[in-house]
Amino acid sequence: MKPFAPILFASLLSTVTLMGSAVAAQGATASADLAKGEASYTAVCAACHGADGNSGLAANPKLAQQHPEYLVKQLSEFKSGKRANAIMGGLAAALSDQDMVNISAWLHSKKAAMGAAKDKTLVQLGERIYRSGIADRQIPACAGCHSPNGAGIPAQYPRLGGQHADYTAAQLTAFRDGVRLNNVVMTQVSAKLNDREIKAVADYIAGLH
Repeated sequence: MKPFAPILFASLLSTVTLMGSAVAAQGATASADLAKGEASYTAVCAACHGADGNSGLAANPKLAQQHPEYLVKQLSEFKSGKRANAIMGGLAAALSDQDMVNISAWLHSKKAAMGAAKDKTLVQLGERIYRSGIADRQIPACAGCHSPNGAGIPAQYPRLGGQHADYTAAQLTAFRDGVRLNNVVMTQVSAKLNDREIKAVADYIAGLH
């Protein structure tokens, strides 16, 4: 158990922090205006993420059915600059806290479109990493936090199932390379994955539902 201690401690710390922010997000989500959320989403987000949150572009994430607390957190961090992205930073800057809550709640109400794994040569490796991790390199199973079917855990860990493989791979690479800095646990886990492993687990995630 000792090799996993740093990851487990960081995971606990990250969970406590996220749950603290999620309490406020949950309270705000309860007062969300779905009609306003749809209107704001259509005006600001739909061009890149699809009319119902199911992006048709592999580089842009599917947002439908995502946990609203997670979406509020990401939008807030784009706005603050904690999560760096020139396009999203500019768009989020124009959103109020209530706009973020409304949009996130509306997206959660939309059903996520199913995806599919495409690389048969890597699917077994991706499944092994996702479900079991790689014990001798202290890489924990993705399923432990994101659930076996990729549904995630509300207010704690995001939904991954069906996400575009290209997007997931890009985010894992960004965590690994120190480009994306808004999650300590994901930075630590991704740092131990090579390009082939990232591609494999991202492709496997795309087929989860």
